[in-house]
Amino acid sequence: MMSRTQVTLAPEVHRRARQRAGDLGVSLAEYVRRLVARDLGSAGRVGNPAAVFDLGGSGGSDVAKDKDRMIAEAFADSRKRPRRR
Repeated sequence: MMSRTQVTLAPEVHRRARQRAGDLGVSLAEYVRRLVARDLGSAGRVGNPAAVFDLGGSGGSDVAKDKDRMIAEAFADSRKRPRRR
């Protein structure tokens, strides 16, 4: 469980910190948490979830619309191949 902490910043520092957090796509609170964790040496690398998007093309498939057909095809293909033991 996290603890709540209040921090007072000079207006210019606050503005710049909010801008930097926005540039990183995180809240000001998350930005401060990362800075503190990095300074204390306890920061595990936090990956950017956006890194897994747009990695390749779908070839025009629509999983939401075609999922039942796609699952049936995958199941049928798996039944055709002999199992490795």
